[in-house]
Amino acid sequence: QVQLVESGGGLVQAGGSLRLSCAASGRTFSRYNMGWFRQAPGKEREFVAALRGSGAITYYADSVKGRFTISRDNAKNAVTLQMNGLKPEDTAVYYCAAYRADYRGRSYTSVDDYDYWGQGTQVTVSS
Repeated sequence: QVQLVESGGGLVQAGGSLRLSCAASGRTFSRYNMGWFRQAPGKEREFVAALRGSGAITYYADSVKGRFTISRDNAKNAVTLQMNGLKPEDTAVYYCAAYRADYRGRSYTSVDDYDYWGQGTQVTVSS
């Protein structure tokens, strides 16, 4: 079992930056692949970024590539999402998610393939 708690959301002007953090419980954090997703009002939850248990390989949605950076610190059981160059269309509730790295055949980008979710943190970008 993994419990996830996000923090760091807020209101920022377009072009600004925010840093989201996800604190995870448990002693086997490095065994989980981690992802960030977001959900805007009236839209489906969508993939933002993900990285493997080791943190060596990362994945990004095309819409955030070059602006967002995902990273993890396994010693601190934490994952962060550094968001730069924010746009109004980045406004959404952002969720941290996890699934066991040894579960084969899963997709880093699929909402349905993640087993654990945080409660979400609101990010609002004003124009």
